[in-house]
Amino acid sequence: MLIVGNGRMITRDVSCPFLEDGAVVMDKNKIIEVGQTEDIRKAYKEAEYIDAKKGVIMPAFINTHEHIYSAMARGLSIDGYDPKGFLDILDGMWWTIDRNLSEEQILQSARATYIDSIKNGVTTVFDHHASFGSITDSLFIIEEAAEELGVRSCLCYEVSDRDGMDKAKEAVMENARFIQHTLKDDTDMIAGMMGMHASFTISDETMELAAANKPEEVGYHIHVAEGIEDLHHCLKHYGKRIIDRLMDCGVLGEKTLLGHCIYVNEHEMDLIRDTDTMVVHNPESNMGNACGCPPTMRMVQKGILAGLGTDGYTHDMTESYKVANLLHKHSLCDPNTAWAEVPQMLFENNAKIAGRYFKSPLGVLKKGAAADVIIADYDPLTPMNESNVNGHILFGMTGRNVVTTIGNGKVLMKDRRLLVADEAQAMAKCREEAKKLADTINNR
Repeated sequence: MLIVGNGRMITRDVSCPFLEDGAVVMDKNKIIEVGQTEDIRKAYKEAEYIDAKKGVIMPAFINTHEHIYSAMARGLSIDGYDPKGFLDILDGMWWTIDRNLSEEQILQSARATYIDSIKNGVTTVFDHHASFGSITDSLFIIEEAAEELGVRSCLCYEVSDRDGMDKAKEAVMENARFIQHTLKDDTDMIAGMMGMHASFTISDETMELAAANKPEEVGYHIHVAEGIEDLHHCLKHYGKRIIDRLMDCGVLGEKTLLGHCIYVNEHEMDLIRDTDTMVVHNPESNMGNACGCPPTMRMVQKGILAGLGTDGYTHDMTESYKVANLLHKHSLCDPNTAWAEVPQMLFENNAKIAGRYFKSPLGVLKKGAAADVIIADYDPLTPMNESNVNGHILFGMTGRNVVTTIGNGKVLMKDRRLLVADEAQAMAKCREEAKKLADTINNR
């Protein structure tokens, strides 16, 4: 057994949302009790104890849209890269990277991303992978890193026609094999989806192939209307808007996750809501790519299950929280928006999205929930209670405040020291492979 106590505890449990001096006790991979530190320690005297030292104890974060394959893009300069718009960014940067990734670079990208996630208190990741130079077994390689580092993962491969039909078919089959593999797994630590890039790079033939090879237990993970070009292509080639096309192709549904949804209208939002389809918002990526601001606040208000992701831009969910809060205020010229919607997305909806793929309750500290717990070294200078914890996280914390991360009952990081890998060795290997990738891309 393991106890984490002596901290201000945010539980996200409506029956007991905040404890001034809280403790949580875990047995193997489940939480068995939450309460006052003194009471918990008396009741479980033999349990190992981690002292939060008056910091903040809270559920670990969930990232519902990540791109592991982008890990080696930091500081990467591609010769001749001078994008004039979103399509240039995709082809000049991201598709260039994924076409050149080796199997070893996929593995090291996964390790780097998972290590950074752990250091920012993220223990559950929904990843959307692409490596068109190394498709077959790529998801199994990422799973290897996820298992090694103890991060719960829902993985998929990005199906696309952009490099020809043979590659599209190979991608569909990689998804299909991996999904079948995860459906046989009983650890509750790995899941699979049928990944797709975006409507404008997927033909009807490929849509049909993906549908024919997708087990009914899972849905799709697809980028939707991230750039205006995606919408224009759909209108020109199919005579309909993107959500209507996805509806006609049977893509929508409660197990399907739509990334971005910037250029969607009221009718499309109603279709998303009525089919109980999930959406994930990635504010920093949308701003960085100059794609626009999605009507996410409207989606949340309509009752759409909209979560918050990073799109590989960062692995710090508090960073996405801060940027989303500002983006929608700025876009709508409304200082009162996003206060409620964004924390709902991060703390409630991400857990609900994860709950459609994992059995144990996530994002909450209560009996029976997954033992995913973090400690942040945050000491509030103003009173902290159940009514203002979100404000404290928004304005007072970053992911680097996290000092201890526990995933599925295993201590992954303690006092900022990674316990599941030799971090210096892992980063040295990643740097070595990142240089090889950059040299390959630039023909050096």
